[in-house]
Amino acid sequence: MSGADTVDVQDDFMVRAENVHKSFGRLEVLQGIDLEVRPGEVMCVIGPSGSGKSTFLRCINHLEKIDAGRLSVAGHLVGYREKGGKLYELRDREVAAQRRDIGMVFQRFNLFPHMTALENVMEAPCRVRRRPKAQVRERALKLMDRVGLADKTGSYPAQLSGGQQQRVAIARALAMEPKLMLFDEPTSALDPELVGEVLEVMKQLALDGMTMVVVTHEIGFAREVGDSLVFMDGGVIVEQGPPREVLANPRHPRTQDFLSKVL
Repeated sequence: MSGADTVDVQDDFMVRAENVHKSFGRLEVLQGIDLEVRPGEVMCVIGPSGSGKSTFLRCINHLEKIDAGRLSVAGHLVGYREKGGKLYELRDREVAAQRRDIGMVFQRFNLFPHMTALENVMEAPCRVRRRPKAQVRERALKLMDRVGLADKTGSYPAQLSGGQQQRVAIARALAMEPKLMLFDEPTSALDPELVGEVLEVMKQLALDGMTMVVVTHEIGFAREVGDSLVFMDGGVIVEQGPPREVLANPRHPRTQDFLSKVL
């Protein structure tokens, strides 16, 4: 991997991807992704299974290492430092420090089963940011209230519905005070009647100005809440633009075909 003779520069974008490539063996999953997400923007990413959506999301916080191109968050290269025109991978500890500013919510909730909901939310700020426990607890209680679960602080994950567990997972990500939130199909593992409660929390986050990249099958959410919509297929961005425009008048035949099956 190589780049120009520059150092990280603050810019106007929260996320900037430049010609990002990623392969697993011989399978090229990302074939040159270029996109930009402004601060406060909600970008929704849609597309068929296997199109590279989730892989790209995981590259943004270096859960997957890119093979070529450049990815930056808040003006700083993700996972690499640049010196003499070349990119060098950061140490694990440095990557972990970058991830503190990027919250991620997965399809599966990944809560610690032996901890209460409140303890799950408190864990990372106490351990990773080493904040005083009383201060963390106060903020965690506010976050539990924010996601509509003020009455479930003492409940264990097994005592919560899938929708409630996902809302705890969102509160847990927010507890680290991230600049950016990534959502990887956060409602796909939920029963249909529980989807709305999670989307409602995400809508409120958008209204509060959180920068979000959301991989989703929830077309209604993308239309209502998204500032921009990206359609991916075969590891490339096929089409992007304002959600209502893309959904109402898709220009590319692949976008038209996909939307005809999901709308």
